[in-house]
Amino acid sequence: MELKKGYKIYFASDNHLGAPSFEESLKREKHFVSWLDIIKKDASEIFLLGDLFDFWFEYAKVVPKGFVRVLGKLAEISDSGIKINFFVGNHDLWTKDYFQKELGFNVYRKPEEFRFNNKLFFIGHGDGLGPFDNGYKFLKSIFTNTFTNFLFRILHPDIGIKIGQFLSKKNKLISGNQEPKFLGKEKEWLIKYCEKKLNEKHRDFFIFGHRHLPINIDLKQRSKYINLGDWISHFTYAVFDGNKIELKTHEMKKA
Repeated sequence: MELKKGYKIYFASDNHLGAPSFEESLKREKHFVSWLDIIKKDASEIFLLGDLFDFWFEYAKVVPKGFVRVLGKLAEISDSGIKINFFVGNHDLWTKDYFQKELGFNVYRKPEEFRFNNKLFFIGHGDGLGPFDNGYKFLKSIFTNTFTNFLFRILHPDIGIKIGQFLSKKNKLISGNQEPKFLGKEKEWLIKYCEKKLNEKHRDFFIFGHRHLPINIDLKQRSKYINLGDWISHFTYAVFDGNKIELKTHEMKKA
């Protein structure tokens, strides 16, 4: 796809709305909505790379309450004709069809390729990829199991959501709230994953979330690995203008 002149593609990830408290989450939600209001003026497409919420589970007729500002803004943007691509993260594992039906998102559950202006993008949330992260990979196999989902679904939503929120905040294996540290190019498992994928096929840009660290690293074959950081402490995003991609910060307004 060729971008129209003056239009851009935006990428963001890891908002974890709902954590650590209602007050703090609301502050960050309003900040994210202010960013959406700015980018909707020249956005060709928007990519949300997962963990928009700290916990999300869809029952047949029930979704977690709250988040009306961000959901309303995303619906407005989608209704205006701007395509929104949503990648399921490790805190969004239990999405069903609400985002597609209510918000008009394109929803992806694994990394996908996209081509813009003859540049090939490989995009995903980033959880469970590459070597290491074995504890999470085991937990993911349990949480995505059909029978486990059935057992959780028959709980009353008030009980099920409370349990899910507790696990999301307390279990470090599945939570995005711990302070991340850059492990070095040789130990970052998403970098190792990108290098392996490059051996199979050239991609210009690998874009992931999950690590909560803004990272922009050159790989071999003139390829780049971008990690989007988060909207908890960094408030970072990436933007592609048709030629180059940059990591930027949406500054948090002081109270």
